[in-house]
This record gives sequence, C-alpha cells and structure tokens, in this order.
Amino acid sequence: MSETNDLKVIVFQLKDEEYAVPVQDVKSIERMQHITRIPRTAPFIKGVINLRGIVTPIIDLRSRFEMEEMGYTDSTRIIIVSVGKIEAGLIVDAANDVIDLSADSIEAPPEVVGGVDAEYIKSVAKVNKRLLVLLDLNKVLNPDKLEEINPIERSR
Repeated sequence: MSETNDLKVIVFQLKDEEYAVPVQDVKSIERMQHITRIPRTAPFIKGVINLRGIVTPIIDLRSRFEMEEMGYTDSTRIIIVSVGKIEAGLIVDAANDVIDLSADSIEAPPEVVGGVDAEYIKSVAKVNKRLLVLLDLNKVLNPDKLEEINPIERSR
C-alpha cells in the first residue's frame, strides 16, 4: 500500500450517518456561533459569520441534503472548508475524528446513500465496520449559489 494513495479525512456526523471530507480542504472546525442571515439566498445557506475578520457563508448540510432539520446542540460544529476560490462553513451534527483511509478501502458510491443524492457523493469508504460517505465539496458548495454572498473577489 503506497502512502500517496492514502487519504486523510475529517469524519463528521449528520443524522445517523458518517461523512468525510479531505483534511486538505478543511481550514478549521468551529463551535456553533451567531449567524447573520442574508435575505434572498438559497434555503440551505443560513447566512454568514465573521471568522477572524473574514466574512464566511454558512451552509446547513442537513438542509442542503434535504434531511429533517434539527436544533443545534453542544456537539454541533461548523467545518470551514475551502475549495478553489470558495470558502464556506458547513454546519454538521458533530465532528467525530480524523482518520487515514487506504486507497483500497475507497469505492465508487451507490446511487443513493443515506438519502443523500449521489450527485454530492465522490466515493464511499469501508473502515472496519464503519461506512463513510466522502462528499464532493465542489457540488456541495455549488459556486452559483454561493458567489452571490461570498465577498472574496472572483478575479483572484
């Protein structure tokens, strides 16, 4: 097994499922904080936060994946991700851990996983008895919806 094919991921929870995103796409994991609403944005965009001087759009992943919404708890986290020119926060039920996935544990996704449309899924990974859904952040973040509120200039 070569190390170059291994993938280090952050594992988080939504409902009863575990999802993962590559560590290199994650800037930080924050506790829940006040979110300023922005009018006339997609329903899954909860608003923006001021994170260390940077205005960051916040996406509720439960809402994005059309799951039932749930009140925020002490374990609710905002995972700040960055893909290309887009930076956004993802509200998740809990951020569980950081693990290494071997290349041979990663497979193509089935059509639907845990009610999440396959469009948002890059692959699935089997780790011991766990099944992790690896998200395609480019599709989840949907630049068309986010650039309306993302203050980062698109010319960069």
